[in-house]
Amino acid sequence: MHTGMLWFDDTQSTLDTKIKKAVEYYQKKYGRVPDLCLVHPNMLKDTVMESEKITVRAYRPILPGHIWVGVEDQH
Repeated sequence: MHTGMLWFDDTQSTLDTKIKKAVEYYQKKYGRVPDLCLVHPNMLKDTVMESEKITVRAYRPILPGHIWVGVEDQH
């Protein structure tokens, strides 16, 4: 993913809830459903999740509390 939307959420909500909020906002703003979500590895707590047709991956350059959602590049 080269472009996407960076979402910040420092609430005590679960990661799943944070991702759902980011995905809903992305859909409203861009009219497209994202399929990839990148988060800091500390946010995953030892698992790589796949939720509601979105793949969630650890990506160290993302700061804790931030979520990067978008559409995965098809190369």
